[in-house]
Formats: sequence, C-alpha cells, structure tokens
Amino acid sequence: MSHAKRITTALLLAAGTGSRLRPLTLDAPKCLTEVGGKPILGRLVDNLRSQGIKRLVVVTGYLDHCVREFLQKNAPDMQVDYVFNPVYQTTNNIYSLWLARQAIQESFVLIESDLVFEASMLNGMLKPDKIAVSRPLPWMNGTTVELDAQQGVAAFHMSMPPAGCDNNDSPRYKTVNIYSLSLQNWQNVVTRLDRYIIDERVGGYYEAVFADMVADGTLKFDTVFFDNKAWYEIDTVADLHQAELLFPCSPQVADTRRWLSPLTTNLQNAPDNGEAIAH
Repeated sequence: MSHAKRITTALLLAAGTGSRLRPLTLDAPKCLTEVGGKPILGRLVDNLRSQGIKRLVVVTGYLDHCVREFLQKNAPDMQVDYVFNPVYQTTNNIYSLWLARQAIQESFVLIESDLVFEASMLNGMLKPDKIAVSRPLPWMNGTTVELDAQQGVAAFHMSMPPAGCDNNDSPRYKTVNIYSLSLQNWQNVVTRLDRYIIDERVGGYYEAVFADMVADGTLKFDTVFFDNKAWYEIDTVADLHQAELLFPCSPQVADTRRWLSPLTTNLQNAPDNGEAIAH
C-alpha cells in the first residue's frame, strides 16, 4: 500500500441526537459541543484541512441545519456534500454509513464526529485500509480488536474485555472510530451493508459489518496506533470534562457565540421539538 495515493476525502457521521450529553445537545448537535473552547466539528475540520483533506461528505440528521450553517461558515475552502438521514431517531450509524454509499466513489477516511484528537495522529490514516487503535484505558468502552503477527486486525469484539480478564496472550486494542477504506473495499462493504439493511438490521453499529468481513477474510485493516493521551471520544458530560484536561481552552478562544451565526444563536431561545429540518 506504500504506493497508494494519499486520501483527500473524509466521511463524517453526524446524525445522532447526542442524548447522553443533554442538556448541552438540546439546541445544538453533539458535534458542535465545545471542548477547550472550540466545537468538536471545528477542531475536526481544522485537523482534516491541515492533513490535506479537500472534500467532506457529512451524514446529518438531528439539527441538520446547524451543521450545515457551521460548515458553510467554517469550511468555505472545502467541498462539502451532505447526506441526510431522515430516520436518525430510530437507526444507528450502520444506516448512516449505508446512506453514504452513492456519495462516496473514492478512497476515504471514515470518522465519527464526536472525537477530538491531535491532527498529527491522522498522518498514518490517510492511506487506504487502515484502522486507528489505542491501548485501552479505564474510561474506554465499546469495540476492541485483536491483532495478528503482522499488526493487522485478526478479529473484532463488540465490547471491552471483562474487568480483571488476563488477555496477555491476545491483547485487545480499543478502536478509535477512525478507518480508511480503498474504493474496492468500500464497494465490498456496501454490498455487505446492503444485506443488513434488507434484513432491517438498522439499529446496530457498522463495526458489526467490519467484524463479519474480517472474520471471513473479505476485509483487512492495518493498524495505526493512537497515543491514548492524544484523543478522546465525547459521549457524556463526564467525557467532556476529561477531554478538556487533554485539550484545554486557549486564552485566545472566545465564547460559543463566535462560532454560530445570529440565526443559530436565536434558536437557543426557541423550544426544541426534537425534529431536524430536511433539505
């Protein structure tokens, strides 16, 4: 893969309601929550831009108009294409990923939009068929992987090892929720995603598809190790506080309102009916 072209497209999944971050997400989507005085999405866009990403494909849902407004203001130099998930309240990220199948016809990097990380960590991810992993820490939960002798992914596990489990023979690493895919592998993933959607398995995570494909040998990922002190996943208010210890506020950063136009600021005083605006 050393001869592969460097990836210049990123797919961002930003459809969820961020219910575990309420009340912060009552009037703004989770990706606009501030960490260290800067919205998660703003930091992410800056990181991607600095690494040569030219095109963003963004899957939106909850408060879609806020995401569009923010990117119009903060990513005017990038090509931004949107995919709207109209059933974001009853589906999970497997469905959001499937919805992007026609918008992506090139190699790309897939990133969850609730992540904060140092821009330099992306450098190893911008070649196809990579997975970002980290040594686990107590705060982490969710999907883990086992590696083979060549540091590729041998197996996915949809949960962390049980507490006190001695897994030194087959250590597990936490997925960071950043992946890159070649066009060929993306087409193979879409074929498998199609089966899940036909079977109405829309409430799960796309890692289930990756797990199936790694298990049957139709998908391979090489690992890129992230420093576990250089990234954080924001799901709860507790996560937010911990992330701000790693990414403290710069004294030059102004308050939230500088990131939003008057339209969005005014929405903060309007009642939230839980519905997103489709475009």
